[in-house]
Amino acid sequence: MPSPDPPDPPARPPAPPSAFDTRLNALTLADPLRWLAAGWRDFLRCPGIGLFYGACFVAMGWALLSVFEHAPAYVLALSAGFLLMGPFLALGLYQASRRLERGERPALLDSATAWRGRLSTLGVFGFVLLVLEMLWGRASLVVFAVSFDGMPDFKGSLLALLDVQNLGFITAWVIVGGVFAGLIFAVSVISIPMMLDRSSDAITAGLTSMRLVFTQSAVMLWWGVLLTALVVIAMLPGFAGLLVVGPVLGHASWHAYRAAVPRDDAHARAAPIG
Repeated sequence: MPSPDPPDPPARPPAPPSAFDTRLNALTLADPLRWLAAGWRDFLRCPGIGLFYGACFVAMGWALLSVFEHAPAYVLALSAGFLLMGPFLALGLYQASRRLERGERPALLDSATAWRGRLSTLGVFGFVLLVLEMLWGRASLVVFAVSFDGMPDFKGSLLALLDVQNLGFITAWVIVGGVFAGLIFAVSVISIPMMLDRSSDAITAGLTSMRLVFTQSAVMLWWGVLLTALVVIAMLPGFAGLLVVGPVLGHASWHAYRAAVPRDDAHARAAPIG
């Protein structure tokens, strides 16, 4: 009597999508202005939430200046880096825009706890940004150390930036800052909204963000210029402009993600909204 056939092996679960499986939409140079307009509309629809986060941005700016008042190199490095970590700090604003997009009413408590269920993934990504910030700060210290005989005071450092006699320092500091700024921007421009919206790990989200920047460099460079210009202008009156500009840019960054990554992506795995 023939022996029965062995049972079929269990089917393997499908492999999780990689950073190269996520499709990206083609963007145009007009899109960043549309993102800003959409961000402004979201701010007007939930101004209380926006002003709360805007006040946090302003308070953090004041605290940064207060703590590092006698360490100008750290102020110059960390203030720029702090602003480039906006996508991570504005997680609650992304959640508010996500609620509005679904026709729901956003709430402050819900936005402030948007990290629920994603703590480990966001923690890994936050650690990566922290390491980059520390390297940026250390590189800035090296530039100061080789450019000056001792560390200048805060006023002196600002004057040094404007003194054409220190062209070597200005050039080196801009190059070092540009390299780290570009790297942080490339890694984070859509990664935090992607981790909030999908079941994406930190590596996949970061690599997808870099793919977007490297494949559509002109549009993303224009978006980076707009972000930088608006933040600098908002900082000038004692960081007060961040009260409105900060949340508007946060909401706009959500719409940048939405425009770049198709919602009907076959590889997308929708995450619960909270």
